[in-house]
This record gives sequence, C-alpha cells and structure tokens, in this order.
Amino acid sequence: MALTISLFHRPGSVLFLDDDTDYLEMLGMVIPAHWQVELFSRPSGFGARMQNEPARWEADAMMQLQMIERWRQGQPLLPQVLRYWAISAARYELAQTCVVDYAMPGTDGLRVLNTLLDWPGSRVLLTGQADEQIAIQAFNNGLIDQFVPKQTTDITRHLLGVLRKLSQTPHPRLNTLWRAALRPAQQSMLQIPSVAQALRAYTEQHWVEYVVLGEPFGLIGLDSMGTCHWLQLEPTSSLPDLAELAGSAGLGFDTVRAVRSGQRLAAVELHQQMGLRGPVRTAPAFAIGEDGVLCGAVFTLQPTDLPQPIYAYRHFLEAQGGRTVQDT
Repeated sequence: MALTISLFHRPGSVLFLDDDTDYLEMLGMVIPAHWQVELFSRPSGFGARMQNEPARWEADAMMQLQMIERWRQGQPLLPQVLRYWAISAARYELAQTCVVDYAMPGTDGLRVLNTLLDWPGSRVLLTGQADEQIAIQAFNNGLIDQFVPKQTTDITRHLLGVLRKLSQTPHPRLNTLWRAALRPAQQSMLQIPSVAQALRAYTEQHWVEYVVLGEPFGLIGLDSMGTCHWLQLEPTSSLPDLAELAGSAGLGFDTVRAVRSGQRLAAVELHQQMGLRGPVRTAPAFAIGEDGVLCGAVFTLQPTDLPQPIYAYRHFLEAQGGRTVQDT
C-alpha cells in the first residue's frame, strides 16, 4: 500500500500565466494570503522565471539526499533538518505549481508547459469550452496534472480546491527519499487510513512545513511564525519501553506511570538528539487515528533549543510585496 501522507512537505510558489490581466488581478485578490503567488501575463516573463527551476529543484533535492546519507553514517536527522530550515530560506521560492491558460496570443498553454523540461512540479491547464477535449487528452497522456474549465461554476473555489489537493499530494521523488529513513513497521502505521487522515488534518491546521522522521519517530513541523514543534509518535505497544526509558532518564514514579498508561509521552530521544538541558520533557498524549495503535504528543521547541534561528515563512511572504501582474 502506498503512503498517502507527504513525508516532506513545504509551501512553494504558485505561478499563474494568463494574458487576461483582469483575471490575474482577480486571482491575486482571492487567493489566500498565506500562499506565495506570482502572476504573469506573457509567456516570455513566465519562461524567464522558470528557466532555472529544474536546477534549483535538483540542488535542493541533493541537500535532502545528503541529509539522508549523513544519517546512514550515524548523524541524527532532526538537527540536520533544523539546520536546513535555518539556512535554506530560498526553498520557499521554488515553483511548486504552474497554472497556465490554454488560449493565448501566438501560443497555447500546452506548448508553454511542454517547455518546462525536468521541472518536477505540478501542471494545471485553464481551458475554455472549446479546449476541453484537448485538455482531457493532455491529462490522459500525463502532460498535465489537472485542468480547470474557465466556464466552471464558481471557478475560483474549484481552482483553489485543485491547488490545495496538489499541494497535499506526496511528491514521488521526495517521498521515496524520506521513506528510507522509516522502518517498515513505521511505514505500515502511516499507511493506516485513519492515521494518515489524522496527521494530514493536524499538519494542515497547525503547520506550513514538516518532515516525517523515523529516529525518533514523529513529525518536526514549522508554523508560519517560524516556531518549531515536535509531534512525537508512539505505538501503543511500545509504551512500556518508553516508560522504562523515562524512568532511566530520571523522571518520577507518577510520570513514568502516566507514560506507561498512555496519558503522557516523554520526549527522551528528542532530548538526547537536541542536547536539551534540564529534565526530559513530557506532554499529554492523544490518539492518532481511530485504530488504537498510535498515540502522539506535541512539544514546542524554544528558540534557545535550536542550533540556529529559523527564518519564518510569514517574513518571507512579507518580503515579497504585493501581488502585481508581471510583464504587463
């Protein structure tokens, strides 16, 4: 069974290309403010923006691959991810999805999208009624990921739904890369539908970015303010082992008993990997999914816990300025 949750998720730019500047300006006003949006009215400007994207994606993927390789050599992944977040603010600029109108003067959207060789993002085609059969054929041939007819009732709502779904879809290459850091039993738990649904709901509500890790087992996530949170995952069958670790770490009898009964979780491995000071932290536990096999607890990392300050996604959005149409 395939994993339906992204193991590596982050926001990225959504690029729109349409020769109708009024339509672009309308999109710029209705798309949620927490999305990074770029608006283009001419293929030349869009093409120039996308020219170096494959190389930038490849460089970023190489950084992730190097993290996995260092982990195989014995370096913990958690501190590596935090360093990556601290030094790689440009990751937010990577084009995640391109939405291109089919009918444009001198060219068409399929031709434009076909120039994006080796770019691994999502492709969406906007079509008129006369173009729908072309779009269906392009979708069936794997040339685009989705198409949205402009004559659709409440098109804006429909388009935003498509973009949300694409942003939540696991990226094949990155999911394969990060899957290597999970044990088979952990992968099996993440494949449980109620577990995957619960994790998707939690991450969508609380974070803009996260990575799923196996050692320790859990999700390290960032909210839009740049605050880092650890969602520890613990199989209910391993609670006795965690309780024993908690006792060895010096936690009191009542706390150890609460861990054993699944009322609280102790962040023993987080404490060790991060070199945190003071007693091992604990937090209230809650069920992950409806199958009773997995529980979780959330720990917020303070700035003093981190090796370097993390650049907030909110600050990135503020630095981009207004959503103006380019090449008009």
